[in-house]
Amino acid sequence: MTLDPNRLRRDAKALLRAARAGDAAAAARLEAVAKGTPRHADALHVIAQDHSHESWPALVLAAETASMDRAAREEALKYALYLGNHPRVDSLLAADPTLARANLGLACALYDLEGVGGMLARDPQAATRLVAGPREPILHLTFSRHHQRAPEKREAMLAIAETLVAHGADVNASYPFQQGAEHRLSALYGALGHADNLPLARWLLEHGATPDDNESLYHATELGHLDGVRLLLEHGVTIAGTNALPRMLDFDNAEGVRLLLEAGADPNEGIAEHPSCEPPAVIPALHQAARRMCSAEVAELLIDHGADGTVPYREHTAYAQARIMGNHAVARVLEAHGQATPLDPVETLLAQAADGAPRGRVTEEALSADIHCILTRLFGFEGRLEHAKRLVALGIDPDWRDEQDMSAIHIAGWEGLADEVAWLLTFDPDLEYKNMYGGNLLGTVIHGSDNAPARARRDHLTCARLVLEAGSPLHRSDITDAGTEEMESLLADWAEAHPDSVLENA
Repeated sequence: MTLDPNRLRRDAKALLRAARAGDAAAAARLEAVAKGTPRHADALHVIAQDHSHESWPALVLAAETASMDRAAREEALKYALYLGNHPRVDSLLAADPTLARANLGLACALYDLEGVGGMLARDPQAATRLVAGPREPILHLTFSRHHQRAPEKREAMLAIAETLVAHGADVNASYPFQQGAEHRLSALYGALGHADNLPLARWLLEHGATPDDNESLYHATELGHLDGVRLLLEHGVTIAGTNALPRMLDFDNAEGVRLLLEAGADPNEGIAEHPSCEPPAVIPALHQAARRMCSAEVAELLIDHGADGTVPYREHTAYAQARIMGNHAVARVLEAHGQATPLDPVETLLAQAADGAPRGRVTEEALSADIHCILTRLFGFEGRLEHAKRLVALGIDPDWRDEQDMSAIHIAGWEGLADEVAWLLTFDPDLEYKNMYGGNLLGTVIHGSDNAPARARRDHLTCARLVLEAGSPLHRSDITDAGTEEMESLLADWAEAHPDSVLENA
């Protein structure tokens, strides 16, 4: 029987209405999957089980898969392996097991050693040809996140790497980040920074991959552990020019900061004027620690390794940044080490706003480019709403955007900060404005619900509802792209209740 998710959503709503109206049989069906007050997500789960699927997302995946032609299924499997969407991989392969060997790229990404061996036996040159897009087979291997689902295939995965290299594949292979772009993403970055696949990353390095690919060290700081950083340091990675230390400071990771400093990271990189007279590409460490709300321990570490916060970066010293952001821990360390620099009149007003008692207003012309981004910096953290309100009263425009064309409400939406989104909506922002990544406000909220590091303790559902109530259109693809069952349910319910607001194509 053909599955129709739209019809089945209506069945779920009818089941939920019946349970809430006192229908004992409907209530019993819902209680079998979840105790307490029945929710729409529970009803969807029941309907999915009625149709032999373990969850609603699994049912939707099965329906989508059934509607695809062969080429679309191959492409979907490629992206599912790249993204680590394991349920989609399972759904696609269950519907058509022959997809696993549709091409050499998919066989590599699935760690199918027998399949890879057979394809190369028939066509040895395939090891170095592009397949299914701009990537060589070794890049399909290294960018695959299938190891998360199939750790038992580790030896097969490494054997495939050996086989590909034996047939001429390059461990330093790379592909352009975007069509026509000069910047390229390496096999090592795929294994380490993208897929968090330490065994494969180690194999690549031991077989000649360069650690200096302008990506791997920076992204190794984001993995939630330090094993990747340690691996690259073991293989002599160059730290200078990577922004790895400032990125580590984003996480206030004292152990990671110490590791990089002891390996030779320069906490003052970026202070010296560049011969081109362009702003330095790397932010000095103390300035970053100040504006990223790092701890006193981290500031002490930096100073112990020679960090100088007294030289202005983007017109502000580290002490000014700490005072402007309300980072009193770092400000006190700087004061104790003689790095408390005088504040100019604008910095004084901004520091007063951080401390709770601004007296005056600022003009846009008097503000540095960095201060134009202050609200987007603040909303990377919880509990900064009152500070933000004082800054707006001081003259800061909530629509000013940062280096990624993200406005304050885009940052708050990505982070799932519902109170902040509600307040920022009162300024009538452009709901369809797209940031540098191509996302409008609702799309940014949806993406954050599945990807923001702090999503588990945030409220992306309320953020999405607020944005929809403010008049945002809902693209049909927003529903299908939702990464959580709860978000998908909310958007589907909204689409059913407000069909005129739904656009078929993004």
